[in-house]
Amino acid sequence: MSELQKVLFWIGVLYYLAINIVLYVTMAIDKKHAIKNKRRIPEKTLFLMALLGGGVGGFLAMFQKHHKTKHTSFYFVFGLTIVLHLAWIWFCMTQIIF
Repeated sequence: MSELQKVLFWIGVLYYLAINIVLYVTMAIDKKHAIKNKRRIPEKTLFLMALLGGGVGGFLAMFQKHHKTKHTSFYFVFGLTIVLHLAWIWFCMTQIIF
């Protein structure tokens, strides 16, 4: 693996770590807002963060914070985005990097 490939690999790892943390924290904030009857974070925003790669963080927040667990759309979107991003990572690792 060349130096450029190593750098790109670590950029990807850090990106996925960051976007998942951001979605997790965003869902935790939304849960607090829901409890306190404050202004909520739009579902479109949560879905967009999942599309950007935060599906794992979204699932973790769903189950650890007990938030949005009754909405099948969240299971579908978070699950689908995880599968799509895993496929993208696999493609990058097998076709582009190696």
